[in-house]
Amino acid sequence: MPQEFDYLLIDISNSFTKIVPSNAESLGDKIISIPTNEINERCLKDLSWNSDYSDFGVILSSVVPKLNDEVESVFGKERILEVSNSVHIGCEIDYPDPRSIGADRLANVAAAVSLYGEPAVIVDFGTAVTFDVISSEKSYIGGVIAPGLTSMTDYMFDHTALLPRIDLDEPSSIIGKSTEDAMLSGAVIGYRCLVKEIISSCSCPSLDAHLVVPLLFVYPLVSILLGFLSVIYFMRLSSTGCPRLDLKEAFAA
Repeated sequence: MPQEFDYLLIDISNSFTKIVPSNAESLGDKIISIPTNEINERCLKDLSWNSDYSDFGVILSSVVPKLNDEVESVFGKERILEVSNSVHIGCEIDYPDPRSIGADRLANVAAAVSLYGEPAVIVDFGTAVTFDVISSEKSYIGGVIAPGLTSMTDYMFDHTALLPRIDLDEPSSIIGKSTEDAMLSGAVIGYRCLVKEIISSCSCPSLDAHLVVPLLFVYPLVSILLGFLSVIYFMRLSSTGCPRLDLKEAFAA
């Protein structure tokens, strides 16, 4: 029998949907991860806890709007709290069109403010990599969106005649001695530079320096607000620059 819980947390991203029961203090024992293209009403109804407890709320963070109706059909609109700009996330939103901010980014901001405070830069590695900035005035002020590492390598494979699909790993040398090694160097080392340069630009003295630290890396699995204790790694920028990123670890999830 599953343990009793107060919330069912559902994070629908472009690639995977993560689902886990939670109470106010902690997550359940197991996070269920399902390819998002397999999510439908029957799939949600088959969840093992769906019939065991009826008195729980559903917190939904979704970047695939067409699936929101499936969730609503199974659990009922009255018990669902959908992450959006209309939900208080613990800080102000200084953004021209708050409705256009993805629920995943708002959830990350809520988690960062709740767990670590401000100022902060949140880096979330997923189908895309997002950088979101919280100012020292406790205000979300925007960010950066770049292609995810897997998206970049898949694009080369899908749109060229001869380049192979590669498995991500730390390259042995910057200078590749084969097509695969050269692609690996370009992907991993190039991506590392992309991430470090964006973070470095956020900390440029010409910008407001109070936007920079702490730096939060939110690795791929889950980041939902209101009790969803995200998989988060916390680092501070050192005086010598950004910390080295181990992409083999970062993208292993």
